Amino acid sequence: MSLVTLLPFIVLIGAMFLMTRSAKKKQQQAATMRNEMQPGTGVRTIGGMYATVKEVNDDTVLLDAGPGVELLFAKNAIGAVLSDDEYNRIVHGIEHDLKSDADVVPDDASSLIDTDAASDDKSVDLGKKADEPAADEPADEPTADAAPAEAKTDEQAKKSDGGSEAK
Repeated sequence: MSLVTLLPFIVLIGAMFLMTRSAKKKQQQAATMRNEMQPGTGVRTIGGMYATVKEVNDDTVLLDAGPGVELLFAKNAIGAVLSDDEYNRIVHGIEHDLKSDADVVPDDASSLIDTDAASDDKSVDLGKKADEPAADEPADEPTADAAPAEAKTDEQAKKSDGGSEAK
């Protein structure tokens, strides 16, 4: 047999070897991670539940999921062992890496108002003159346009009554 015919088989066997080697490395890393668990460590299960390790046995782990809630899991069910900062950030919402000099957005808008400028008793001009009547206020004397408008509304009311014009 020539080298050209054996080359695809050699490449295929090499690829299979590399894939199984990387999978074995991942399994060994996961096993060492699970063996290094200690009581008080935060973990995430493969189902996505976050809990604190209470007790570690040979094949099982006792987890504290909350006040009075203890769950027994197989070691293989632990998906990740978390650092204290990461566990507190996810479970309790505590951020340790916040910068103290960063700008903080206030919870309410009252702190955004300049209190010195707001305390001045100056009137604000809104573009409305004092001697002009407001649009929503009725005028004192009827205008010439008001009479025809009233006449039109009377005619419309007669038509809608179903009078003789509707037949």
